[in-house]
Amino acid sequence: MKQEMMNVVAEKSAGDTAALLLGTGLALTSMILVPAFAARLGLGASLTGALRMAMMKASSKAIRG
Repeated sequence: MKQEMMNVVAEKSAGDTAALLLGTGLALTSMILVPAFAARLGLGASLTGALRMAMMKASSKAIRG
């Protein structure tokens, strides 16, 4: 019984870590990569802002699960 509980806790922890890494990656992408690509492609500020907001929203959802 004790071993089963430890396995469940370990699986939950691994899932939380994966979600945190994904959310952090998306947040980093929205703050650094999206504006860089938008400038390179010549996109306007409003479209760049919309892309950044979409990436931050995805990041938030990934962290919450």
